[in-house]
Amino acid sequence: MLKTVEKATVLIEALPYIQKFGGKTVVIKYGGNAMINNELKRSVIQDIILMKYIGLRPVVVHGGGPEITAMLQQMGKKSDFVSGLRVTDAETVAVAEMVLVGKINTEIVGLLNQYGAKAVGLNGKDASLLVAAKHLAKVHEQDTVKEVDIGFVGDVTQVNPGILHSMIDSDYIPVIAPIGVGEAGESYNINADYVAGEIAGALKAEKLVLLTDVEGIYHDYHDKNTFISTLTFSEAQKMIKEGSIDGGMIPKVEACIRALSGGAAKTHIVDGRQPHSLLLEIFTDTGIGTEVVKEMD
Repeated sequence: MLKTVEKATVLIEALPYIQKFGGKTVVIKYGGNAMINNELKRSVIQDIILMKYIGLRPVVVHGGGPEITAMLQQMGKKSDFVSGLRVTDAETVAVAEMVLVGKINTEIVGLLNQYGAKAVGLNGKDASLLVAAKHLAKVHEQDTVKEVDIGFVGDVTQVNPGILHSMIDSDYIPVIAPIGVGEAGESYNINADYVAGEIAGALKAEKLVLLTDVEGIYHDYHDKNTFISTLTFSEAQKMIKEGSIDGGMIPKVEACIRALSGGAAKTHIVDGRQPHSLLLEIFTDTGIGTEVVKEMD
């Protein structure tokens, strides 16, 4: 009997959030271990479908770096990195596009449809959704910063969200691979966190939720007691400059900043290793990750 009452309590706790977020757009960056572990994968797919059924408008952006690396290894091609970014020649970007668009995107769309949704796969070339330009990697050499051309790695210069509005209004869940298109029609591989941030801003999303493999942001990641549940836009920028936020967390926090700058209401960095983390973050009083907001309420 107690467990039954607890289940009812959970539903009641979720009610005001269901009412508040009904009809609102939520952009989900799907990545990390939640894309590899089959149980977690099923959990994420179920969360997205439940969000859709109770009235939210989810948009999914996915990554796929490990899968690209694995495919290149099978081809006997070594991956080189500069400042954490893959050196991407014409052959490598073709492989990246094949893996992201042809394999991963198709799989996610298939799973969503299998579990009862109406999902459609997209990439930045579709209706020029993501216009991109070459990204130059920054290399620190003593007291100077040198820009290095690493090939077909891109930055989003423009988002044309018309196709997304059409899909969302037609009751579809867009699933977006982070491939952009250049002025000459060339493909660019773009960091999926940045793509999610830009799209969340362009759609004026209610939320951007980034799934990752850590609990959230810490003042000192060696000390679990320094966990930050809410971080403001200005505090996040300061922590990046000071080096308190570094490594793979930088693009996630910068994606939050881009989303907020573009008009998204709130952003969240959530541990995707926890089953149903999306629902726990959005529909419970305490949440489970770090939210990055423009300013404190």
